Amino acid sequence: MDNLTHSLAGWALGQTGLKTKTRKGLAALILGANMPDLDVFFGWVSWAPLSTHRGFTHSLVGGSVLMPPLLAGLLWLLDRWQLSRGRTFRSGLPMHAGWLLALAYLGAFTHPLLDLQTTYAVQLLSPFETLWFHTETLFIIDIWIWMGLGFAIWLSRKREKTGGQWRRPAIAGLIGLCAYVSANGAISLLSRSALIATPPYPQPDILFAGEQPALFWKRTLIWRQDGMIGRASYDPLRSLTAVFNPQPPVPDNMSDPLVRRAMTANRDIVRFMRWSTMPMAHIERGRCTATVLFSDARFGEPRPGDRFLRQVTLPVAGEGCGAAGGMDRE
Repeated sequence: MDNLTHSLAGWALGQTGLKTKTRKGLAALILGANMPDLDVFFGWVSWAPLSTHRGFTHSLVGGSVLMPPLLAGLLWLLDRWQLSRGRTFRSGLPMHAGWLLALAYLGAFTHPLLDLQTTYAVQLLSPFETLWFHTETLFIIDIWIWMGLGFAIWLSRKREKTGGQWRRPAIAGLIGLCAYVSANGAISLLSRSALIATPPYPQPDILFAGEQPALFWKRTLIWRQDGMIGRASYDPLRSLTAVFNPQPPVPDNMSDPLVRRAMTANRDIVRFMRWSTMPMAHIERGRCTATVLFSDARFGEPRPGDRFLRQVTLPVAGEGCGAAGGMDRE
């Protein structure tokens, strides 16, 4: 999910009353909810803000166990420094190190939990396993969550200023979020069942039910079966048991010998292949070279400038080309 959604989740938790447990409690929740995205500043990502991270810092070990104490420690040190300079705090709350750590853990846990809902997936078991986990219940940027949690927080703060029951709107907003996610999960399950029940009755090796922006009830189904990529649409408002607009399956070309060579052409390609859960390749053949374009079928056909596109040019044997030993790397 985007960082606004993560921030709203942490903020809403604070408005349930948790922020009153300790000084800097709200900061621990909001910063903890965003902290796993620090991985965009370290190591490899294909497009720095969003594309292909969600590894160790999003895992149960890295993001949910190891990082929260670091955040709590930094906030505690900041608080000590502010006190040494004579700073007073308008909230009047004491510093409670135990609660600060607990809230940092809670905020951090919401991050992989929300990212788990998207087709981008997360490596929950990193660094021990590179398996990707996903539930496909939310689009990566969901305006309905923005509006729902945003309104709940606004109403909570308004009541807090006037001495009303300010915790209730935030609690209601989080309950609404859980209900929204559950409803979307049910739609995704229905879409999968509808695909299998629609001729020619595919039996996918892997299947993604991708959400559409704003139109949360619609799904774009992408699946792989026997080296072929299929696509179709699902709209429960049209039919609960059938899919629409099926497209002719296209080969993923991953078994092509040229593609197999290209998969290890350079570190960037190797890392991309490690990240991609539904890789596909397009081959552009020339007289003495061939360019292999790698993409992930979850995000459509490869297009020039696509942030998920990777390419490598290889020499190939041909008349007047000489031996096809070695390879050019891009």
